[in-house]
Amino acid sequence: MLLHRLRLSHAIASKMVQECSSKRPCVRIGTHNGTFHCDEALACFMLKQLPEYKDATIVRTRDAAQLSECDIVVDVGGVYDPSTHKYDHHQRTFTGTMANLTDGKMNFNTKLSSAGLIYLHFGRRLLDQLMPDSSQDHKDIVYKRLYEYFMEEIDAVDNGINATEEKPKYHITTTLGGRVRNLNPAWNDTIQDFDGQFEKATEMVGGELVNRVDGMVKRWLPAQDIIRKAFNKRHEVHSSGQLVKFEQGGCPWKEHLYQLEKETGCEGEVKYVLYADSNGAWRVQTVGVKGEGFKSRKPLPESWQGVRDEKLSELTGIPQCIFVHATGFIGGNKTEQGAMEMARQALEMK
Repeated sequence: MLLHRLRLSHAIASKMVQECSSKRPCVRIGTHNGTFHCDEALACFMLKQLPEYKDATIVRTRDAAQLSECDIVVDVGGVYDPSTHKYDHHQRTFTGTMANLTDGKMNFNTKLSSAGLIYLHFGRRLLDQLMPDSSQDHKDIVYKRLYEYFMEEIDAVDNGINATEEKPKYHITTTLGGRVRNLNPAWNDTIQDFDGQFEKATEMVGGELVNRVDGMVKRWLPAQDIIRKAFNKRHEVHSSGQLVKFEQGGCPWKEHLYQLEKETGCEGEVKYVLYADSNGAWRVQTVGVKGEGFKSRKPLPESWQGVRDEKLSELTGIPQCIFVHATGFIGGNKTEQGAMEMARQALEMK
């Protein structure tokens, strides 16, 4: 299991108090002291997964003399210079993004934090450590996906970039960045152990990253072939090509489906997917509009929404109906034939 590969034996020090072996000079990762954030905690974790930094001491300081003795510096110092291993993003002149620092090979335009910078320069080698048995193609896929669905959020939050220009309708306080922030000592704590808490933060964000990679390797990538086969057979399920039936339920399908539609030039075509649930019943689920939250391409009919069991069967004329959700995004039937008929009727109704 990938979690077993975590290397979390941190020696955190505001000053370089740890004696280094005279036979083997101590490798030092420098970052700032005081209040910590998600980006430098994750940057330090990623570096610690690499052979050259796995035994490194993390030096938390803003003292320029101490930072100058470090082998690599992240999130402090006011310099971005990969040739000297300086990876700060706070200087006014810094405008780096994945897009402009890769000549457009990675089309993400969010300003990078220290985490994003370390991922840009060391991320592929990080994945070599976390995905040793995977093909290069799979590593390339995960490299891009991990940035899009994990790293970019951390970059954006640290740089004060909102996810939307609209006013949020409620507070979101349980993000990874929020949990890291809550690990900082409170203003009135008797013991202000920033270094000890930083170690906990690094362990937490590292565990999140490894779990994401683990999920992509063990669950998301294997689902790709299943979704592709079902997508290619969709016209056998319904002549319109608007229904896709999965022979195996429970696998992640949305991003794979969007990508397949894009590759084949039929974006927005598929309206419903069908699959068996864990109880042996069948579900018909709407395909969401990509990037628009809970909005569906074609919700199940409004007259069905919130209706259950016999009342739903009477309403639809389809035996063994179980339910349709109040928002119309999913419904259920005890049989595959029943779920298929629900989908067929829904396609024909306005």
